[in-house]
Order: sequence, then C-alpha cells, then structure tokens
Amino acid sequence: MRITSCAIAAAAMFAATAASAQTVNLTGAYRCLEGCRAPVGSPAFVTQNGTNLNLVNEAGQPSRAWPDAFAPTSRIWADAWNESAVYSPDGTTIQFDSGTIWQRDIEPPPPPLRVVRVRRQAALR
Repeated sequence: MRITSCAIAAAAMFAATAASAQTVNLTGAYRCLEGCRAPVGSPAFVTQNGTNLNLVNEAGQPSRAWPDAFAPTSRIWADAWNESAVYSPDGTTIQFDSGTIWQRDIEPPPPPLRVVRVRRQAALR
C-alpha cells in the first residue's frame, strides 16, 4: 500500500512539472543581437504549439525544440543545433549556450491618426 502511494505521488509530481512547463508563449519574431550566424539584426522566428517549438535562426536554419528536462520553466533544447537556451521570464530574450542572443522584435506603434477638421462652407449659412 505504501509503495502504491509513493508511486502515485511521484506520478503526480511529474504531471505537475509537465503541466507547469513553458508558461511563457515564445511565438514571434526575434532579432539576433550577438553571436549571430548572419549579420547582426537579422530576423529569427519561434512558433510554439503547446510545449513543442519550431525555431528558425538568423541564418534560416530550422530546428525543433522543447522544454529542457532539467529546467522546463526556463530553458529549451534545440535538437538540430544540439544546444540549450535560456529565455527570460517575459519571453523577450532567448540566450543560447553558444552565446547567440535573440531579442523579441517589437515593432514600433503606428503613428497617431491625424484629425482633420473641416470648416463649414458659406453654403450652410
């Protein structure tokens, strides 16, 4: 009975860890700032579907990725590149073990709308 209870507790712990993994949505466009394989400022992309990620680096090379088993709420593992990366709690920065740094590409807001006031013509008098 005691072994069964321990097994259930261990299973619940692993289920909770998997459920809490990847609380930040990393989907979006990024810019390479350092350690780039292409010119600095080149775009990189992340698409997230649950805990699965698809990455495309600044050189256009794709990789599948998922939460790192040892730190699922702060690190990802990029399989094709054979390296790990840590991401910021807000998901704006991803830093790879190789030294490459991506920052989320946040476009500036559009310019404010101009309000055009029309004067009433003399015909309306």
